[in-house]
Amino acid sequence: MASIRQFQVTFDCAEPERVARFWCEVLGYVVPPQEQGETSWSACVDPSGAGPRLYFQRVPEGKTVKNRVHLDVRVGTGLVGEERVAALEAECARLVGLGGVRVRLLPADGVDESCLVMRDVEGNEFCLD
Repeated sequence: MASIRQFQVTFDCAEPERVARFWCEVLGYVVPPQEQGETSWSACVDPSGAGPRLYFQRVPEGKTVKNRVHLDVRVGTGLVGEERVAALEAECARLVGLGGVRVRLLPADGVDESCLVMRDVEGNEFCLD
């Protein structure tokens, strides 16, 4: 049985280009060339080729409930305590400037370190971890 070597994460959204631009800025990804005049989808890719492709497809319905799957953007790896919270808050401020929305800080609880819950430009939840 062959192993899966590549995958993409697909987002249903109303404005694929807008959501793709946001995630490119968040992750340092780039928008690859796509078919001329295509407006029903957009994508962004890791220029190093290491990360998964993100695909954004236009759908008619809006978001109505919490995501069952979300991305964790790893900005605090190896940091603990106030140093970790400061890194999370600094990245949060950058992403709010791009149109993201801060939801809440989940403080360290003795088992898990702090993380910060956010929403992208169309309300999809993600965490700064």
